[in-house]
Amino acid sequence: MAKKLLIVDDKLELRQLLRSYLVEEGFEVFTASNGQEALFTARQHKPDLIILDLMMPEMSGFEFLRAFRRESETPVIVLTARLEENDKVVGLELGADDYVTKPFSMRELTARIRAVLRRMDKAVAAPERLRRGNIELDRTSRLVWVNGQEVELTPSEFEILAAFLETPGKVFSRLELLERIQGDAYEGYERTIDVHIRNLRLKIEPDPANPHYIETVYGAGYRFTVRD
Repeated sequence: MAKKLLIVDDKLELRQLLRSYLVEEGFEVFTASNGQEALFTARQHKPDLIILDLMMPEMSGFEFLRAFRRESETPVIVLTARLEENDKVVGLELGADDYVTKPFSMRELTARIRAVLRRMDKAVAAPERLRRGNIELDRTSRLVWVNGQEVELTPSEFEILAAFLETPGKVFSRLELLERIQGDAYEGYERTIDVHIRNLRLKIEPDPANPHYIETVYGAGYRFTVRD
């Protein structure tokens, strides 16, 4: 069965171009011209992945992400024409899983889409439950509990936490974590991982300012440690 994609962009020409190309690549594609329309379409068609422009009228991509993440963990790839680093960081903080800066090649975007979908399929196909300290993760249901309370994670946050729980004590470089969440070693934007780690700490740490589980190993990356 073809994977379903939702393209959200206020430029009709770009929506049509992306739809035509991605249909040829074997995807089922839906489109929306703003965040409000995207919310309705996502609820109706349940896409496997969303390609989201940030700067749109009526409801921006930022506003869409803020609303959508309250109800779904569907992976989101952000499209941004703006070069400001802060836009990308804010998008990731709101729950985006990856970003592509305009102008981009269709080949690059398609590779990013397939990488995210492969990662999601692989996670679903690995039914196992991991528990370290007070944190428990179930791959089958893609649920996480901290101290017995369910915690909602984005797909990227889930994959990073799964990597940590699989091999506690291992130091992961940012590149290794990028490969884990993207499926391939794309040239890295280091703060992508830093933002995901910051968000993850806010959700699982008793005191995010003084991490109990996720340690920063300066000059190397991050590791997961279970303390008594």
